[in-house]
Amino acid sequence: MKSIIASRLVAASLFVGVTLTGCTTYPAGDTAVAEPVSASAVPQQGAVTAADLRAEAAGQAMLDAGGSSTDAAIAVMLALTVVEPQSSGIGGGGFLVRGTADGDVTTFDGRETAPAGATPDWFLNADGSLPSFDESVRSGLSVGVPGNLHLALIAHNKHGKLPWAKLFEPAIALARDGFEINPRLFHYLQTEPELAAATPAGRALFYDASGTALPVGTKVKNPELARTLETIATQGVKAFYGGELARDLVTTVAAATPRDGAMTLADIESYQAKQRDAVCGSYRSYRICSMGPPTSGGVAILQILGQLERFDLSALGKDNPVTWHLFLESQRLAYADRELYLADPDFVQIPVTGLLDANYLAKRSALISPTGSMAKALAGSPPGASNVLADGNEPPENGTSHFAVVDADGTMVSYTSTIESVFGSGLISHGYYLNNELTDFSRSPLVDGRFVANRVEGGKRPRSSMSPTVIWDPQGRPFMMVGAAGGSTIPITTVRAIIGAIDFDLDANDALDLPFTMAFGDTIMLEKGTWLETAAPAFKALGHGQITIRDAPIKGNAITRGPGGWIAARDPRIERSLAVP
Repeated sequence: MKSIIASRLVAASLFVGVTLTGCTTYPAGDTAVAEPVSASAVPQQGAVTAADLRAEAAGQAMLDAGGSSTDAAIAVMLALTVVEPQSSGIGGGGFLVRGTADGDVTTFDGRETAPAGATPDWFLNADGSLPSFDESVRSGLSVGVPGNLHLALIAHNKHGKLPWAKLFEPAIALARDGFEINPRLFHYLQTEPELAAATPAGRALFYDASGTALPVGTKVKNPELARTLETIATQGVKAFYGGELARDLVTTVAAATPRDGAMTLADIESYQAKQRDAVCGSYRSYRICSMGPPTSGGVAILQILGQLERFDLSALGKDNPVTWHLFLESQRLAYADRELYLADPDFVQIPVTGLLDANYLAKRSALISPTGSMAKALAGSPPGASNVLADGNEPPENGTSHFAVVDADGTMVSYTSTIESVFGSGLISHGYYLNNELTDFSRSPLVDGRFVANRVEGGKRPRSSMSPTVIWDPQGRPFMMVGAAGGSTIPITTVRAIIGAIDFDLDANDALDLPFTMAFGDTIMLEKGTWLETAAPAFKALGHGQITIRDAPIKGNAITRGPGGWIAARDPRIERSLAVP
């Protein structure tokens, strides 16, 4: 794949200290679109990875200008607002994890919040019934107060080097001068018109007069978004969380909200991104730090790894069904805990320390057998758990993007940004799509007559699976930045890449390219077209009775340190299949 070739060329050129420029060509029938590649090949300048190479180039431009990894990550997020409108941007939220060369770690929570007027029955019909999931998505009920820009503000205030307005320059240029529709965006314009073209603004941007999606290669300009970004660049984040931009956002959401309690200007003005405590642990002497609640991802990753550490995965090998059987069993245990204990820590007491306690994980690991599957994976009772909290399942999502940066100082940033579904709620305000993040809450507030932990409440942040992660090697040196998109698959995609890098000594490309398998309750999914598919009988022999074979709905990004310098990669599935978010 050309993305693999390009990133390996970058890594190889680190030996000679040159800068590579070129292009990646996306095939789509008889049409091809070239996207610019800008990747530094000088170790001191660092590296960037993103799902779209134009956003990657925006981050690299900040590094080339002497910016920090935080500066570069913010520039990537802003550029993705323009070129990957189906997946992330200023209309949504995210989590950022930053780790320095000397081991300091900070995390920032820019998760969206429910409006103050939201109640546990937020998504229920007047008669108490639950509408279809799609009906909830295509409504102002699904829109949370966007958090990405306030996250960017507090992260830049602490760790930025470049002027605030500088970070906006690539995104403004892309919106003002235009960008070409690539096959991934075109695919979603064709398959998700109900959301992409839900408003006149969306139709005008991406469809012709007959309602047909504009073809691959069409240059699209978004002058309204360019003006929005220029305003925020010159006036600061206060222009987004107040004034005309905020008033129009509230008007858009309230008009699409079919009940009392709709988002208000006060909800926008009072939004605060937060600095949170990281969750950290070790795996085979590597130090791993990730995002803590309100995301479940970091806890799940550390639990899975902690439960697997007693098994010699390296000796078993990456092409052994037993290796991935153990992986599946550890997933099942971690996700059983996740369903009961994880939610917004400002509203729910979460036993994070107990969930990551070494003795607790050893007891959980003892439930895993290399010769057979456990009958049922049940949640445990970690230290500090005052009660058991029933919770609901997380819906699937395709509107997320992960990106990572390492700068000249060796400071790592791992950032996952989302608007939840493809094109979010379908609502547009001032040129950008608004999230449907509130559907990450449990739409039914009760399970067996008890309130669930992840129910809707005013000002609350819905539980997430996003898992931005940074890793140091046993010598304490920055080693890896990794994360993913894909809803509940995110922690599994992320931890799979970590195992690939640590247990199997794979670089970022090959770690992301490992075949994907995941347990969904008592059913396991094996990735279609990989050796796992042919190994289905072996998994049945290990006790996995319900097996589904399908494409992997995942999209990961990673940077690893190799012998010659940093290797930045995006999931090869992005090129191999247009059906990947």
